[in-house]
Amino acid sequence: MSKKVWQKLYPKHIQSEIVIPDLSLPDMLQETVKKYPNHSAIYFYGREMSYTELGQLTDKFGAALQEKGIKKGDRIAIMLPNSPQYIISYYGILKTGGIVTQVNPMYTPTELEYILNDSEAKAIVIYEPLLPVLEQVIHKTSVELVIKVNLQGAASEDEVSIDFNDFLYKAKGSILDIDIQPNEDVAVLQYTGGTTGRSKGAMLTHRNLYANVLQCYEFFKDFINPGEDRKLSVIPFFHVYGMTSCINLTILTGSTNIILPRFDVDEVLETIKNAKPNSFPGVPTMYIALLNHPKAKEYGIDSIKVVNSGSAPMPVEVMRSFEEQTGSKILEGYGLSEASPTTHCNPIFGSRKPGSVGIGIPNTDYKIVDLATGTQELKPGEIGELIIKGPQVMKGYWNMPEETINTIRDGWLYTGDIAYMDDEGYLYIVDRKKDMIIASGYNVYPREVEEVLYEHPAIKEAVVIGIPDAYRGENVKAVIVLKEKTKLSENELIEYCREKLAPYKVPRVVEFREELPKTSVGKILRRRIREESLQNSQKDL
Repeated sequence: MSKKVWQKLYPKHIQSEIVIPDLSLPDMLQETVKKYPNHSAIYFYGREMSYTELGQLTDKFGAALQEKGIKKGDRIAIMLPNSPQYIISYYGILKTGGIVTQVNPMYTPTELEYILNDSEAKAIVIYEPLLPVLEQVIHKTSVELVIKVNLQGAASEDEVSIDFNDFLYKAKGSILDIDIQPNEDVAVLQYTGGTTGRSKGAMLTHRNLYANVLQCYEFFKDFINPGEDRKLSVIPFFHVYGMTSCINLTILTGSTNIILPRFDVDEVLETIKNAKPNSFPGVPTMYIALLNHPKAKEYGIDSIKVVNSGSAPMPVEVMRSFEEQTGSKILEGYGLSEASPTTHCNPIFGSRKPGSVGIGIPNTDYKIVDLATGTQELKPGEIGELIIKGPQVMKGYWNMPEETINTIRDGWLYTGDIAYMDDEGYLYIVDRKKDMIIASGYNVYPREVEEVLYEHPAIKEAVVIGIPDAYRGENVKAVIVLKEKTKLSENELIEYCREKLAPYKVPRVVEFREELPKTSVGKILRRRIREESLQNSQKDL
């Protein structure tokens, strides 16, 4: 088979195609327990857990589930912040042949009810303070078992739930061996955000997830020291990026998982100072917060050598500033829930191109096709839809055969992302199909305008949306958060943009805010900002 253009950039010691053994995620954990029995698997507020202990506790949790009647294929929801209990639950469920259903702890009762009913979850592991949310809807679901986690100490008693520790240590027998078929059996239901309608459960098999961590390891192995690395895990585990980068890849490599339940800039810096991680997967808003902290350098932030940025586009100016202040390398990548998630990243072994999400990781094929039919492959530099093929691509959407057929065609995953490639195969994400603004017949891609905005020294955060306009169809609107002790008027910002952008791309409306709404991952909620702007414009009519 002839090599793709980007595979020619791979050095000899990094393979562009690797063999994926027929193993499940529990098999992967067991191999690491054997290799690194005494190595620290988890660091949580000063307390450590070895890989031997992690293996034993996941066995106990799985045995306890089986004693409660959980069988292969049953769905069990996890609604927790990052914690040791999350990883124990995750792998304990998988060892029973169960399917982990990931649930965002910030969900409202309505959202939670939908996920539990769509997945037909039989059980849920939930953070105790979130029980009131569950109690509003549990009678409308198939949930029979509620296991609560209290991170502050002893859990309170109630009639609905059982305490995590009680559940774990009251298991009488050993876990029963389950035959898992990695290529067929679903490991995780990863629900998408529901930005284009109701949320969809991507069915990720054991092979999908195991393949993706092996692909990532091969691609990054020059900067991974198995059994020695220390990873700061603050991006949420329930998010597909956190699950693969912070849970599964860390376990594959026998690394130490330094866990924080949430992103608080002072706590993150204190943890960096005390635990000295050398790796920090995150999202752009996290790096912006660290950049704007007046004492960041005093906390030994230079212990971090490699930063993987994902989930949202990394503004070029933020990347440059962060690297200058820390001495680390930011490697921006790309992925999506339907691909377990990683498909692309800027290589450590080659050129890093600011603004690009890099090249395909091993075993990953991709191309740009026309927006009209999705069948004509485009030339380098031409903008179209990105489609992807590889072992990490999901089995399909849970109980949504039509959506599956529309999204996976002839083995290709249609991402819905507008992008282009250069002549070396480097990928540039222009925008989501649905985020594109059409102003006076011209296509305006928000990211292009946002890159210019982030270059302005007074701007801390920016998001660009389209708002309805009777004459032009849509107007470009910029929503801005300024850095502390800076000033900038609407006219000044528009004039600045006129110097750097074609007239039809220049924002016609500017709104200044104290902060922008974000997901729990730290991703700016463009859709909510668009909805708020639409509501405000309707009020003004």
